[in-house]
Amino acid sequence: MSEQAKHKIAAFDFDGTSIRGNSPVILVRFLRSQGMLRKRVISKVLAWAAAYKLRLPQSEAWVRGLVFTAFEGQSRESVDAFLSDFYDREIEAQGRFRPQADEVMNRLREEGVEVLIVSATFGPIVRRALDFHPIDGCLCTEMRVDAQGRYTTRVEGSCIEGDEKVRAIRSYADARYGKGNWELVEAYGDHHSDSPMLKAARRGFAVCPDNPLAREARRREWTVLDWNRFEEK
Repeated sequence: MSEQAKHKIAAFDFDGTSIRGNSPVILVRFLRSQGMLRKRVISKVLAWAAAYKLRLPQSEAWVRGLVFTAFEGQSRESVDAFLSDFYDREIEAQGRFRPQADEVMNRLREEGVEVLIVSATFGPIVRRALDFHPIDGCLCTEMRVDAQGRYTTRVEGSCIEGDEKVRAIRSYADARYGKGNWELVEAYGDHHSDSPMLKAARRGFAVCPDNPLAREARRREWTVLDWNRFEEK
């Protein structure tokens, strides 16, 4: 199949790229304000976040399981509704979705490119963003549901982080369009763990990158974008 005939996909990281801030961190703060997380759990999450910031190896599945202790045993429908409302209140209403991301996504869709969010954050949060922004779909971390339709504290499959982002895109696109019938034309990320996704794309974009990603961007001649021109509210 010719390059022109292939289905085109663009992939965007969510936290720190499409939005200002980190949605799991914002969620933990929100849950704490609602008294929905035990102090011991909050301490563990904060310790994980500190180690992550220092780029120490950490279990993505473990920390997401900790966060979901707030929802363990609750129905998928009620939790998804809660997370949708959380998105409305803490992300959309706060203007955290970057207007620059909207502009690029709109341009890509006008060019016939499928726009995907590929993120380690929780699926129900990102799926709500599809109702407000020019996004066609998302590949995100999902939590396991038991036979009664209630959430557990275990991740379903793998966290969509690092190399897993590339695997998730490939699995999705191969199943939907067939091997060799699609291409990843653009990828956007802010964190060094997004490097595999940017490498897999025809064109990589480092959005307000951390230091390791900035170095990688210079080495690989990826475009560096400053989408951090708006102050936090």
